[in-house]
Amino acid sequence: MNTSVDWVQLIIVVVIFGAVTAMGFMAARWRNSGSMESLDEWGLGGRGFGTFITWFLLGGDLYTAYTFIAVPAAMYATGAISGFFAVPYTIVVYPIIFIFMSRLWSVSHRNGYVTPADFVGGRYGSRALSLAVAVTGILATMPYIALQLVGMQAVFETMGLGGDNVLAKDIPLLIAFAVLAAYTYSSGLRAPAMIAFVKDGLIYLVIAVAIFYLPHVLGGWDAIFGAAEEKLTKTNPATGKPVGAFIPGAAGFSSYWTLALGSAMALFMYPHSVTAVLSTKNRNIVRRNAAILPAYSLLLGLLALLGFMAIKANVNTKGLDGITNPQLAIPRLFDQEFPSWFAGIAFAAIAVGALVPAAIMSIAAANLFTRNIYRDFIKRDATPAQEAKVSKLASLAVKLGALAFVLTLDKTLALNFQLLGGIWILQTFPAIVVGLYTRWFHRWALLAGWAVAMVFGTVQAYNVVNPATKKHFGGSLANIPFTDTPVYIALTAFGLNLIVVIVLTVVFRALKVPDGVDTTHSTDYVADQGDPGVKDLPELLDEGGAAPAKS
Repeated sequence: MNTSVDWVQLIIVVVIFGAVTAMGFMAARWRNSGSMESLDEWGLGGRGFGTFITWFLLGGDLYTAYTFIAVPAAMYATGAISGFFAVPYTIVVYPIIFIFMSRLWSVSHRNGYVTPADFVGGRYGSRALSLAVAVTGILATMPYIALQLVGMQAVFETMGLGGDNVLAKDIPLLIAFAVLAAYTYSSGLRAPAMIAFVKDGLIYLVIAVAIFYLPHVLGGWDAIFGAAEEKLTKTNPATGKPVGAFIPGAAGFSSYWTLALGSAMALFMYPHSVTAVLSTKNRNIVRRNAAILPAYSLLLGLLALLGFMAIKANVNTKGLDGITNPQLAIPRLFDQEFPSWFAGIAFAAIAVGALVPAAIMSIAAANLFTRNIYRDFIKRDATPAQEAKVSKLASLAVKLGALAFVLTLDKTLALNFQLLGGIWILQTFPAIVVGLYTRWFHRWALLAGWAVAMVFGTVQAYNVVNPATKKHFGGSLANIPFTDTPVYIALTAFGLNLIVVIVLTVVFRALKVPDGVDTTHSTDYVADQGDPGVKDLPELLDEGGAAPAKS
């Protein structure tokens, strides 16, 4: 294991990292016809992105260090169930968003909504339900940002930076935080939108080279799959079960398909996904991107197979602190098999691939705090400039929260960070997606279902203990209550959520409990750019955005 700094790799990473950071600061003036002192400009990029920019922005948003580090690491550590499920889930998600995200775009642009919680507040006339959606979005985003920082830490450690003491080990995270915080504060959503071009170009280059070069030096695909099957079918002494699943057997079917379906349903509930969609200039751009984004799914499948290549290459995943960490598998594979100069390019791709989504996520979470906590409960007459200032500061606090996740939770399978966020964010699905089509669900029933599911899902996830590290939140699968069938906890909690919502809706409607005032209109959900009532950015700024929910 290399413990000295590889200066060739480090110089290349620093140069590319510095270049994209400079781009992040310059982005404040890119496509900016007005002031950055509003959420529509700072947090949504002026709501004017077209198909080309949106494709890169959504790609940068959805295909992240999670893709480059955590998915192959899961394939390396435990195989197809915990890793390859990401491929079908990214295929399933696009028809889902094609159907409902254009409706969310329309109602948001006609009413000046910036966040999904804005929509929920307007649709159900409930500040409490809007607050629940906002808090869930912020909470679920933090572990997702943490996942990006873990990816950067793995790269820096592979280059020889870090050590076995707390300060040295976490310096990469502090550097990442400082850079990310600075250009996000300055440029808002335009920064990750601009950097996404560089990020995707680097990733496509690295994967193209890796897929053709690495099988050649590792003895071919037969040898790669053979080594993976041999490792994953061995018995784990700690559990008495196989190390992982090379090809999922019947016992793993429920885990595999529920991870894929639950993750697909959850993906566009995340505030950063909604933020990228609402930054587009018309609803057809949303649908067009749902049709062309599956091109990234091919990339994801190839990325996942890097985990099997790391098995064949017999990489050393022991960190500088002496602890085995699967997140080091892909950086160590690149370090071991590529020349230093190209490994440096690959590491830069991973670092930039962490910066782009982390920026979007922190902006989206900050918008939720500003619009649905600060404005609704602290300063209801906040001006657009005040909202923008608060959101910039809140984005810093969100990144600090993400650092807390990194420093306190088990990082050996960092994919659990994203899956933990999925357990929480999926519980907003009934209020947001069902609300786009019908208002039959009662607002208090939705709030009760959300609360029950959040508690159930969190307790279930806490009770999953990693057999190797003995730490809680060690996985995202648990048996359905009173059965022996393991499934993704998010879907079990979601089912419980729906049961509570339906039953209580019937009860509340029978008791004639007031269900709030709907401030949206049926025509809002199909409106497009240029239609009457669909406001241009200057009108939204003059009006200060959507009005807060009344109760």
